[in-house]
Amino acid sequence: MSRNIRLIICYDGTRYKGWQRLPGTENTIQGKLEQILSRLLDEPIEISGSGRTDAGTHAEAQVANFHCESKMPCGEILSGLRRYLPEDIGIDSCEETSERFHARLNCKSKTYRYRIWNSEKPCVFQRRFVYVMPEKLDVAQMQSAAQRLLGEHDFSAFCANRNMKKSTIRRIDSIQITRDGEELVLTFTGNGFLYNMVRIMVGTLLEVGRGERKADSIPALFGAKREEAGYLVPAQGLCLMEVTY
Repeated sequence: MSRNIRLIICYDGTRYKGWQRLPGTENTIQGKLEQILSRLLDEPIEISGSGRTDAGTHAEAQVANFHCESKMPCGEILSGLRRYLPEDIGIDSCEETSERFHARLNCKSKTYRYRIWNSEKPCVFQRRFVYVMPEKLDVAQMQSAAQRLLGEHDFSAFCANRNMKKSTIRRIDSIQITRDGEELVLTFTGNGFLYNMVRIMVGTLLEVGRGERKADSIPALFGAKREEAGYLVPAQGLCLMEVTY
C-alpha cells in the first residue's frame, strides 16, 4: 500500500535554479530531493512542494510531500536525507501523513519575508540573504502603501508571467514593515502568490519609500499591466517562512 510522506525543508537557494525540477539540470531543490529519495528508497520518487520558489530564493519552512511503496521508517528516511543532501538543503521533519494530503493543493496561506540592508555600512556576512539599498526610505509612506495592497484584488500588474492563463486574483492578509537596526524587513501573508509577485510588491513599495510614487496610487495598479507596477527586486532577499493548512 502506498504511503504519503510529508517533509518540512529549509534551504539556502543561492546556488540553485529555484524549487522546480528543470530539464537539462539537476541544480534545483526538487531535483536534488527526488534524486536522493529515489536512490534511498529504490523506487522513482516525485515530490510536490507547496510552491515554486524562484532561483536564488530561500526557505525556512517549505512543505512538500511524496508517495512511496517503501516501508522504510520515516526516521531512517530523515537520516538518509540528512546524510546525502548538500549542506545548503536541510530537512526539519519527515512524517507519514494522510493519503489525501497535497502540499500545494491543500495550502491555505503562505508567509514570505524580504530583507533589505538599508545602510551605507557594508553587509559582509548576510550579503547572500539581503538586498542592499543604502538610500534613505520613508518607511511610514511604505507602510501606508502596504495597507492599500491588503485584501482580494487582481494582482496582474505584480506578475512577471505575461502569458498567465489562470486567474491573477489573490488575497493578501497582512503586510508588516519593520526596522531591525540597519535592516528593513517586509513580511507578506496571503492565500497565494503569483510568479515574482512578492518581489514586485517590494519593488513597488521601495519606489514609494524613495518618493518615486505616491502611496495612494496603489489601488490604480489592480488589474493593470505589469509595466505599471514597480521593479523586480533581487531574489536573494526573499525567504519562504511558513505554510499553513
